[in-house]
Amino acid sequence: MPVNMTQETTRYDTTRAAWEDIWEQASVEAELKSVRYPRSMATIEAYLPYLSKDRLILEAGSGLSAVVITLREMGYPVVGMDYALNALQISRRYDPSLALFGGDVHRLPCADNSVGAYLSFGVLEHFEHGMEPALREAFRVIAPGGTLVLTIPYPNVVHQLIAWWRRRQGTSVLNDDEFYESTYTRAALVAAAENVGFRLEKAIPTSHAYTLWGLGGPFRGEGYYETSPLAMRLGAVLEKVLPWPFNFSTLLIARKP
Repeated sequence: MPVNMTQETTRYDTTRAAWEDIWEQASVEAELKSVRYPRSMATIEAYLPYLSKDRLILEAGSGLSAVVITLREMGYPVVGMDYALNALQISRRYDPSLALFGGDVHRLPCADNSVGAYLSFGVLEHFEHGMEPALREAFRVIAPGGTLVLTIPYPNVVHQLIAWWRRRQGTSVLNDDEFYESTYTRAALVAAAENVGFRLEKAIPTSHAYTLWGLGGPFRGEGYYETSPLAMRLGAVLEKVLPWPFNFSTLLIARKP
């Protein structure tokens, strides 16, 4: 049944509330550890050549600021923004010097052409109306020649099997009816970025080991969202032989002309 605007607005609010609950139960230390896992560092290293240390970088949807902290330690001028204000408060308690502010990706409190790069990791898939409204805002605030960096979940083999099973059981394909999350094919993701004016640089399949983590058992390590050595080894093979069927997130890098 089509979702009406009242339902969509309600789910938008419940998704925000779900993130607030997630951040209350997490910690900056755990998030930092997960960002520094080899699979996460491989993604960071893929987009670093497209960032400048001389231009302001915005992470929209920064959560507990693990990426902000990591990039700052590398010398990049990064500010974080999130609509879950408790995430900003938790981050500030960890490091009062962090440059953070509250805001919504659909109404950025930023001037036109004011940032050199816009980063968004696992954020834009959470909006039932699609990602283009947020991408238009990103395009507005990025300076000409600036960079868009996104990671978005891909409808990989495991995800499709789970969705098929849920449909067969007559249940929602969403993980939680109150927490909206979608996936995008490479073509759909590239089209969404190009439709608002961005020029594609790269679309890279990433985090194959984390796709295996979702299967549980021997693919999970002991740490916070940690993949096991088996998942890492098998994921490295899948990245080479089946890069898209087992892709967990697509890393998209694009430029504003």
